Amino acid sequence: MDEINLVTITFHEGTLVVNGLSQDLNQNLPFLLPDPRTKNFRCEAIYYRALIQGLVSLKIVFKDSAKLYQNQEWVTKDVRQPFPYQLEALESWWSKKSRGVVVLPTGTGKTFLAVLAIIRMQRPTLVVTPTIDLMNQWHTVLTASLGVPVGMMGGGTHEIHDVTVTTYDSAHIHLAKWGNKFGFLVFDECHHLPGSVYSNIAIGSIAPFRLGLTATPERTDGNETMLEHLIGPFVFRKEIGELAGSYLASYESEIIHVDLSEDEKLDYENARKVYRDYLVKRGINLRDPSGWQRFLAESSRFQEAKKAYDAFRLQKKIALHSKAKIDVLENLLLKHANDPCIIFAGDNSMVYAISRRFLIPAVTHETKAKERKQTLDKFKSGEYLAVVTNKVLNEGVDVPSAGVGIVLSGSGTVREHVQRLGRILRKYKDKRAILYEVISRNTSEELTSKRRREHDAYRK
Repeated sequence: MDEINLVTITFHEGTLVVNGLSQDLNQNLPFLLPDPRTKNFRCEAIYYRALIQGLVSLKIVFKDSAKLYQNQEWVTKDVRQPFPYQLEALESWWSKKSRGVVVLPTGTGKTFLAVLAIIRMQRPTLVVTPTIDLMNQWHTVLTASLGVPVGMMGGGTHEIHDVTVTTYDSAHIHLAKWGNKFGFLVFDECHHLPGSVYSNIAIGSIAPFRLGLTATPERTDGNETMLEHLIGPFVFRKEIGELAGSYLASYESEIIHVDLSEDEKLDYENARKVYRDYLVKRGINLRDPSGWQRFLAESSRFQEAKKAYDAFRLQKKIALHSKAKIDVLENLLLKHANDPCIIFAGDNSMVYAISRRFLIPAVTHETKAKERKQTLDKFKSGEYLAVVTNKVLNEGVDVPSAGVGIVLSGSGTVREHVQRLGRILRKYKDKRAILYEVISRNTSEELTSKRRREHDAYRK
């Protein structure tokens, strides 16, 4: 065919530009849209696989200038043998044309599963993680397992290799340059992906092959349904209860109720009355997301609404920070004096207060990366027997010996609670894990606790 009439495909800032295709043939490729500015056709890069398959089926000769990667010949240096459920997950994903989401509890070897997939796939791979800590953790594992240079993009490092690890934030920023350099995408904690910003990472990549990993895919906005388009269908799922005792530690969970002091009760009820009276007056329902947004909007505009919002925060703080919780914490720390323990508090002020009182190292979003690494390394080695945190350790910390979790406060999301349980469930000798949840009686915390325990892991 004459070169001038040849259909060409190029990559441009997260999209594919198709030149030389007639309007009639375009009708067979519904995702292609005319671009009046360039007089070509254009589609999101995520349709690369469908585009190539469509052109081939239509017997159209084309030149692919979009793909900038080659197949590899990697051999794993990881001598570990996969567990049966890991092999089952791998084969299920492979059978779905190497596109899909695997749901496995924390501590069951999702990273090793990804290594197995990378070796089988033999394509340049981009691994996307939610945090710099996780990015560093993946970099260490992949370097040891693959024996090839592993690039890293994020946290001040900018180095791309055929296997590269990055964060969701960095991937979004550099999407226009990376979208055609990798044939395989691995999304760790892929429940982050369906957001309005991060979804562009998947949409702007040509990678035909994709693997999503998560312990808790469900989102409060329901957008986990987007994962099928962005990554692929749910191909394999195991819950904590199915693996506990065999591949995860056996565990139990216990709720400890505490009473507010008389002064705390009075302050709590007064604050609660102020904000609830306002909600009733304005017809606002906080169980409806739009109601919460309306409450926030009004609190920034009207003095009465601001007073109600301040009262809402005060009653919540009273329940979360009750003195009785600290007394229970002291007793639990004495009870588990020789057991590695993770304490989950609600906010930084509580984290630091506990850290000062009990001389326990704190890890928050304010903790510098170097200090955070040193603290966690000492926790892993046993030099520290406890750490206190808020949300930072919900994802990504790997401390196999940790078997005690103490939840002093948290959100009502199932994901957060399951992730916190997962932090203490890694198999380690004959460890039996226990998760304590300390909640203030006759407060909104009781409903919050009920909501976040709506998971099979807590129905045993």
